[in-house]
Amino acid sequence: MLERDFLLALHLTPGIGRVREQRVIAAIESERVPRFYPWSRFDFAYALREDESKLAFIELFDDYQKTVSMVEESLVIGEEQEPFITYFDQSYPPLLRESFQPPLILFYRGDLRALDLPLLSVVGTRNCTQYGLDAMRHLLPEVIEKGVGVVSGLAKGIDVMAHQTTFSAGGVAIGVVAAGLKHAYPYENRFMQEEVSQRGLLLSEYPGELLANRGHFPERNRIIAGLSAATLVVEARKKSGSLITANLALQNNRDVLAVPGSILSLESEGCNTLIEAGALPACSPSAIMRAVKLIN
Repeated sequence: MLERDFLLALHLTPGIGRVREQRVIAAIESERVPRFYPWSRFDFAYALREDESKLAFIELFDDYQKTVSMVEESLVIGEEQEPFITYFDQSYPPLLRESFQPPLILFYRGDLRALDLPLLSVVGTRNCTQYGLDAMRHLLPEVIEKGVGVVSGLAKGIDVMAHQTTFSAGGVAIGVVAAGLKHAYPYENRFMQEEVSQRGLLLSEYPGELLANRGHFPERNRIIAGLSAATLVVEARKKSGSLITANLALQNNRDVLAVPGSILSLESEGCNTLIEAGALPACSPSAIMRAVKLIN
C-alpha cells in the first residue's frame, strides 16, 4: 500500500476528524512514526496521542483496520478511486499547508495547475444586492486578467457571481464545496459546479457520496481562507459565514479586504465592521493586486 493510499484510508476512518489528522501530520513530519504503512497498533496510538488501553481507542483502531482493508481491496480489484492529493504531495498548495488545520486529503476534479496561480478568495452574502454585483464587476476583471485565480464556495449570491465574473474575464475559478464531489449544494448551482470542474478546479475534503451538513461549512471556509494570499469580502451581514472566513484568513496572517458600503445597508454592515477593525478597503483593483502581491 502506497503512503498516499494509507493516508486516504486514515482520512476515511470514522472518528479520526480534523484534530487527529493534525496529529498524524505532525507525527509524520517529525518522523516519530515509521514511513511504512499500515501502522501497527502502537504506531497508530503514538501518532494520534491516544491511550491504547481505552475502549474508545480500541474501537477507533478497529475502524481504522477495516478502512485500510477496504482501500487495499479496492486497489486489488482495480476500482477507480476519486482523484485526490495529500498534504505530503508536491502538488499540495504551499499556502494551504501553512494554514490553520490544513486538510490531510483533498478530493478534486479539474486542473491542479490552478493551484499554482496567485489566488484571491471572494466571499459574501447569499442575498447580494445590485451594489455588490456592480462592485465585483468593477473590481475583479482587471485582477483576473493579470492572472489571479478566484476561490469561492459555490454558494448562492456572491460566490456564484464571483465565478461567473471570473469566467467572463477569461480567468480560472476554484470552487471549494461542503459535500462530496458527486453532489451539488445548493442543487440549483449544479451547472456552475460542473463548469468550474471543467474550466477550473473543484475541491472537497469529503468523499464523493457524502452529503453536505451544517458542520461542513465552517470546515470548508478554513480551506477557502487557507488557499489564498488574500480574502475579499464583497457584502456581508454582521453575523455571517463570510466573516468566519475573513477571521480565519486573519488567523493565517493573510490580508483581508472588504468592499465599503452604505452605513444604512444591512448587507454592508459586516464589511464596514471589518474595515473599522483594520481590514483593507477594497476601492480599486490595484488594492486587491497589492494584497495578492502582484504589485507593491
